Amino acid sequence: MLHTNIRKLSYSLTLFILYLWVYNSVRRFLPLLDDVAQDFCRSLRHRVETEGVGETGQRSMTLDPSPDLFRFALEGQSSCHVLYGERIGLFSSSPSEEAERFIWAVERMLATTPPLLYLPPRLLLALRAPLWTQHATAWDHIFSHGFCSVSRLQTVVGGASDGRFLGVLGQLMEAGQLSSELIKANITELMAGGVDTTAVPLQFALFEMARNPGVQERVRAQVLSSWQQASGSPQKALQGAPLLKGTIKETLRLYPVGITVQRYPVRDIVLQNYHVPAGTLVQVCLYPLGRSPEVFERPERFEPSRWSLDAASGGGFRSLAFGFGSRQCVGRRIAENEMQLLLMHVIFLLQNFIFNCGQCGPWRFFEIICEIYQQFLSENW
Repeated sequence: MLHTNIRKLSYSLTLFILYLWVYNSVRRFLPLLDDVAQDFCRSLRHRVETEGVGETGQRSMTLDPSPDLFRFALEGQSSCHVLYGERIGLFSSSPSEEAERFIWAVERMLATTPPLLYLPPRLLLALRAPLWTQHATAWDHIFSHGFCSVSRLQTVVGGASDGRFLGVLGQLMEAGQLSSELIKANITELMAGGVDTTAVPLQFALFEMARNPGVQERVRAQVLSSWQQASGSPQKALQGAPLLKGTIKETLRLYPVGITVQRYPVRDIVLQNYHVPAGTLVQVCLYPLGRSPEVFERPERFEPSRWSLDAASGGGFRSLAFGFGSRQCVGRRIAENEMQLLLMHVIFLLQNFIFNCGQCGPWRFFEIICEIYQQFLSENW
């Protein structure tokens, strides 16, 4: 927000959600996400076959999937096959210089954001602290990348596009209902905000399937059956595999990306005999909600099928990872389909692959994060 104020840029509007929900966009952007998901799986298969240990056809390897998942989210949703209708080649053997700069900018933005949540940004700005300088420089390049994409598409929109989908940006420009500045703000925030929020849940989903082989096999069986009946249609394949959607919901139940959902009631309300005046900040804490035995039976278990039963019983507001109503996450439909598609292809294209957990337990993971964070502060403060 401070960067936006200093650079005098427009704020995004939740009106952008009208495009994602009202326009029949899923059918159009799903094939774009599907292409990137298949490229990810081919890249993973090639890596295991060339770098893995063991006999041919039975190779295995231990790897950290986070960099590849980060690139998948960047290439598919954010960088911007869906948003801009173009690829920047993050899974090619030699990404372009612009692609590498964009990756650096998003990585720097994500790395420098957490400390700024607890340190006064204006003080850092006044002191010209390296932390703020890197953060601002990263955002400058992200906005520059978005503005260049807008300019490129302006020469195409209204001309002959050969019927091809020009991405969400192209559709907004063709509709002509939002100004150029608002389009830039919406697109850029969705572009930068849809990377780690997709890549991290995917990593946790693979982690949970790895340590729950029974769940992994049930999801695999349903995906294979659905794919055989879908006649090559990704949308039909997803519709026939509700356990995929359940896997994403179950992952976000246990590992929510956002800690809370916040609202200011517009009128006085009473919640469980508590009077809440209008304008009071009300927060729903997602982490304890998702792990409460009062809300979920045996909450410690990773069980995607619980959401099929939940849908049948009409239990609506137990899944709030994307928020709800007119102010829910603007990229919800893209993110949900993106994560489900990747899991489907990981299971289908790599159907002979079994995922197992390594020896690094959760406490060691926490220790590593602390070590990295301390090193980051010492280098940038």
